[in-house]
Amino acid sequence: DSCSFPGWSTGLRDLRSFFGPVAGLAAVVSISTTRTTMTTPSACVARRPELEERMNFKNFVDTFWPNTIDGLSLGAIYALIALGYTLVYGVLRLINFANSEVFMVGTFGASAALWLMGIRTEDIHSGAGLIGLLVLMLAFSVLFSVLTAVGLEFVAYRPLRKRNAPRLVFLITAIGASLAISEAVGAFGPKKRDTYAFPRVWDTRETLFSIGAGDVQLRNLVTVLGALLMMIGLAMFVNRTRLGRGMRAVAQDAETARILGVNVNQVILLTFVIGGVMAGGAAFLYFLYYESTRYTVGFLLGVKSFTAAVLGGIGNIAGALLGGLILGLVENYGAALFGGKWKDVIAFAVLVLVLMVRPSGLLGEKLGRARA
Repeated sequence: DSCSFPGWSTGLRDLRSFFGPVAGLAAVVSISTTRTTMTTPSACVARRPELEERMNFKNFVDTFWPNTIDGLSLGAIYALIALGYTLVYGVLRLINFANSEVFMVGTFGASAALWLMGIRTEDIHSGAGLIGLLVLMLAFSVLFSVLTAVGLEFVAYRPLRKRNAPRLVFLITAIGASLAISEAVGAFGPKKRDTYAFPRVWDTRETLFSIGAGDVQLRNLVTVLGALLMMIGLAMFVNRTRLGRGMRAVAQDAETARILGVNVNQVILLTFVIGGVMAGGAAFLYFLYYESTRYTVGFLLGVKSFTAAVLGGIGNIAGALLGGLILGLVENYGAALFGGKWKDVIAFAVLVLVLMVRPSGLLGEKLGRARA
């Protein structure tokens, strides 16, 4: 396009001479499908509005506060799921890709609590009845997630550790377990592969206050505060309890920790349990925020949560929080600026850029060296 790139024709000639006629022809065909050639000044003027539409700064400014509020809420969910990746990697040096399905099963735990209470349609609760119902939903979400995480440890990972399997085998097993759990829910769930819409039991869309043009709803506040409280609780557990010291010892050197009397298998099991608790908490908050789930809900959320863990510094608890919040904000800002279809692309592009500058992530500290 001569309006955007005056030296475009020269560049194509250089491309043909360097890569050969086939590559040059492919480049011409690709470019011609996405750009309309313009050579006159009037065509260039006509082109400018289209270029401006690609980066909608007005929409970005107008929706800045709503996107910030929603981005922080989504980032808080990313952060809690990311903790599962961070904890397991910090202790085992294993990327537990099945953690996304641990979260997914947790969302069905909250649904099971409503089914157990006989709630099939919208039924807004308040007072002690609401508190009791929310506690039950949270307990079921955590229970379902913890059982799934512990099952993965006993069925998939512990037998491999006993055989001293290569790390690649662990990775392939994690991916296979993730697919198996997801497809099992899709195949045998009550609604098979359809979306499960949950009845609303709490009016979480009530606006509490406004910041600029953005309304802070009850669900935004509950999601962010809930995630922060769980993060603080986890940090205190890891840094100030005997079991937490055992986790840090195994993360630093498992063999030395075993010689000093630390039960490594118990620590590893505890790590999966805590990761399941974090995933269950995230599932509960997701349930309140979106009020729906399906068997594939964990896939993209899991990939992005892993991205958040790497972005902040995998193996770092504070890094998971920072990476999740940044990713949630960047996604929403990018969607406002470039359009919703670029939302996922922008999130992963930011990850690549950060890792090019700082491969260990923004914080990059290992779990074994973490401090409160």
